[in-house]
Amino acid sequence: MNNWFESKVKFDKTQENGLQKKVTEVYVFDALSWTEAEVRTIEELTPFITGEFIIVDIKRVKLSEIFFNTEEKADKWFKGKITFILIDEKSGAEKRSSVYMLAQAKDIDQAQEVIKKGMEGSMSDYEIAEIKETPIMDVFPYSDDKKNSITP
Repeated sequence: MNNWFESKVKFDKTQENGLQKKVTEVYVFDALSWTEAEVRTIEELTPFITGEFIIVDIKRVKLSEIFFNTEEKADKWFKGKITFILIDEKSGAEKRSSVYMLAQAKDIDQAQEVIKKGMEGSMSDYEIAEIKETPIMDVFPYSDDKKNSITP
């Protein structure tokens, strides 16, 4: 199970017209703790941000699944609220349980397709209750490539 953290990073970004503008961008990291999320934020963003940057906030986010999309135009992240429909065997009553998922897509329609494709193997009945665009710039899942490159 993944622990997802959302890091907000503030830095000076060069605009298309050449002027500097202070911006705050949001990134999502898979980490075991807030400390590891902070370290991963620094490690992953240092090569891409010129100058100094400040981590202004780190918070845990509840995400049950993240669906990546390799399509070139899929440059946005959408948060979907997925409601699973369960039937209580004893009473026969319908119970609903919601989870949140991220989908990488170019627009809301494609995000819905990405979520549906990702949910194809699900044995439970579900409905997509909500999809909305997020300010997330990128998502960094855990990778142990760095561990494998270190020799004992």
